[in-house]
Amino acid sequence: MAGRRRKNPDHPSVTGPDALPGNEGLLPADFELADLYGAHGSDAEEDLDDLSVMVPPVRLLPEAELAAAALAVPLIERAVRLARWSAPTRPVDELGDLLDEDREAAARFLDLAPAEGEVAEEAVLEAMRVWSLASDLELVLVAHDEAGNRAAGPSSELAPVEAGDPESVLELWLAAADLIAELAVEIEPLDAEPDAGEEADDARAEELLAQYEEVQEEAAELLDEALQVLYEATAFAEPGQETVPLGVLAALLVVPDGEEPDEEMLGDITDVMVALDPMLADLAEIGLLEYQPIDPELFDEEEAGSEQAPQDTERALDEAEAARFGLVKLTPLGQYGIRQWLLDEGYEAPLIGELATGDAVALLQGIAEAGNVLPEQEIRVWLADREPLAAARELLDAARGEDRTAPLRRMLAQLALTELGEAAEPAAREVLDDAELGGGARAWLVSRGAADVPAPSRTMVLWTTVDTFAAQLLDSEGDAEVLRELISGMPVTDNPASFFGELWRVEHPYTAQVLESVGELHLDRQVAKEARKAAFKARSRQ
Repeated sequence: MAGRRRKNPDHPSVTGPDALPGNEGLLPADFELADLYGAHGSDAEEDLDDLSVMVPPVRLLPEAELAAAALAVPLIERAVRLARWSAPTRPVDELGDLLDEDREAAARFLDLAPAEGEVAEEAVLEAMRVWSLASDLELVLVAHDEAGNRAAGPSSELAPVEAGDPESVLELWLAAADLIAELAVEIEPLDAEPDAGEEADDARAEELLAQYEEVQEEAAELLDEALQVLYEATAFAEPGQETVPLGVLAALLVVPDGEEPDEEMLGDITDVMVALDPMLADLAEIGLLEYQPIDPELFDEEEAGSEQAPQDTERALDEAEAARFGLVKLTPLGQYGIRQWLLDEGYEAPLIGELATGDAVALLQGIAEAGNVLPEQEIRVWLADREPLAAARELLDAARGEDRTAPLRRMLAQLALTELGEAAEPAAREVLDDAELGGGARAWLVSRGAADVPAPSRTMVLWTTVDTFAAQLLDSEGDAEVLRELISGMPVTDNPASFFGELWRVEHPYTAQVLESVGELHLDRQVAKEARKAAFKARSRQ
């Protein structure tokens, strides 16, 4: 799957019905976006946008649990059972399909039809779809029997799947998900002509083929983008909040960065919803996601609704009414599958806990250097099986140093102390006189309400000020807005010349960089001027 930016202003409108009719003749585009789609402009969306290229780390279920979930998917379960039913062999036609006399038997075996009586055509068609999937997955293979007739029976791939071998099951499920995803984007062009391939001249046939290929490519691109956004939304969601309204998903794909949707965009959002609806429903069949589709009654009401007078478009939707426009949730299997697709495309798709397998130095250094990490999650994994006080001491020791990432390691160590809570207090008190750790340890203890913490020396205060701002410089990666807010809280007195006159003398690798940032971003011109003068002195000394 492709990893593209999600809010591309040049994204073409997706072909679909002219309008999706709503309750009482209203279209989705007629409602306020916040009412209909729920989350446009929220902090969660901004978080997603900030990671438009980076793929966030996720936590996957153990492979054994994922394999069990895969075998429980009805489509997979039926394909496995039907493959075993074919033993030792079943006669097939030149296309590898079951013969007429076995098709109804297959439908009865899969409990798609009653044991006795007439078998509905829909049941036979579904049984044949399952047989086709079993064939495509090579659970059954076609060969010639002793009489030279074509017959199909279970392959060697079937036994490990039936035994629940996680690697075999997940490999099978991924192959099935690939097939279903390919079929999901096979959409006919809107102006396709019946039997055009037989009746049209060569030029028209080529034109229709090109149009068909273009529509498939657009649909595949849209589905790729939607799945990646869904993957990211799931990674950032709080437990129990993983369900995404279809309209929110569509809005993230349509609305450009930093813009509010206009009327045209709202119409495009509706088109994207309509285009995604059947594709997501197909993927739900393979267990990649849970999907509540757009209420078909909305389409049934189209003609009647279009004849009614316009209604109040400012009204808010209640939860049940908004759900009529579709809800989607990525399953644990879906997270696993999309991550594999991203890895296959060459993207980094980390797992939570990958940086938490070594000692404290490896943990803090790994988080500090990673471009794509959730620090709290990595720290929690690392702390999970460790004795709290010993872990606190190891973390504080790993935070020492004057290398380029040391300030960030110290900030992360404080974050880890917060995770440990009261159990870490003895370790923090042990380093109160440490030149590098003492200031941060005091601040952490005071933040917890400790009243017996001795005041630090002026030298420690100034050094810790530089170190704290250096850590923020590293952590924000130069984000001017974040840094400006941070700098506005800097403890500058009414005499900035005196404050910066002390600060530029601090023996810290990042003194000059911190002062330069203050000089560039502080909103008080006098403070900024004094900071720039101090930065020049610090640079000259270096």
